[in-house]
Amino acid sequence: MRTRPKVIAIVGPTSSGKTALSIALAKKYHGEIISADSRQVYKGMDLGTGKVTPEEMDGIQHHLLDIVEPTEIYTGADFKRDATAALEKILKRGSCPIIAGGTFFYLDLLRNKLSAAPVEPDETLREKLSALSNATLLEMIFQKDPARATTIDRDNRRRLIRALEIIEAVGTVPPTTTEPSPYDWLIIGINIEKETLHKNIATRLQARLDAGLIEEVSNLYAAGVSHQRLESLGLEYRYISRYLQGIYTKDEMEKLLETKIKQFAKRQLTWLKRDATIEWFTPLEQEAIFARVQQFLQK
Repeated sequence: MRTRPKVIAIVGPTSSGKTALSIALAKKYHGEIISADSRQVYKGMDLGTGKVTPEEMDGIQHHLLDIVEPTEIYTGADFKRDATAALEKILKRGSCPIIAGGTFFYLDLLRNKLSAAPVEPDETLREKLSALSNATLLEMIFQKDPARATTIDRDNRRRLIRALEIIEAVGTVPPTTTEPSPYDWLIIGINIEKETLHKNIATRLQARLDAGLIEEVSNLYAAGVSHQRLESLGLEYRYISRYLQGIYTKDEMEKLLETKIKQFAKRQLTWLKRDATIEWFTPLEQEAIFARVQQFLQK
């Protein structure tokens, strides 16, 4: 039987150290990194997404960063197509593909654990749905596709709207597929203590605010990214957009945003803990991670 090409993925909650670990592995094992992040594909969204800087890359080639405008819609199907193309190019160069990012739905698509519906964005429907609350959107999904309603992230507004968009087009959101992946996967999970994670989240958020995160969101709006669109681009853009509109004071926005990011990290861990194939290591076990990767690549 033909040996499947080997691919490594790094997972863990936001602010757990995925970026630093992926770069360390890439430097040690001649790797290139594919970003599995639904927001880092967008140009001009740097601080709000925690996008790796050129200095942090340290010469390691990264893929799927800054490839579309924030006014455009980039779907899971787009990611699977682009990530597969990048993965094949990396393998042909004899390099080791390393997937890193916080959109675990994207990683599951790439691993063939889920199916992506080839449904084009419906701007008219999106505008109509954007006027509804998350609770109403979730109720609509329950009525139309109960199976998807039980698994969807009910606080992820973009995903709720996308699910209804797919349901409108094809009737249901495609179920999990059992088609085997053409790749041999090693999934490394970063197991970080809750107290340390929360401290990291607070420190990282403050650093990004100090570096100009509010200005980044303001510049996006000035460049034509509407407040409605900013609402769909994740927590940082949603809450800073509301601050810019006068809905929250700066202090209210910062406190709410920190709380929401911590809640998001908890939901990320809930998603990941369902995957028994993930091999968990603490941030202090880098040598053990290196040893496991070495074993995986040599087998």
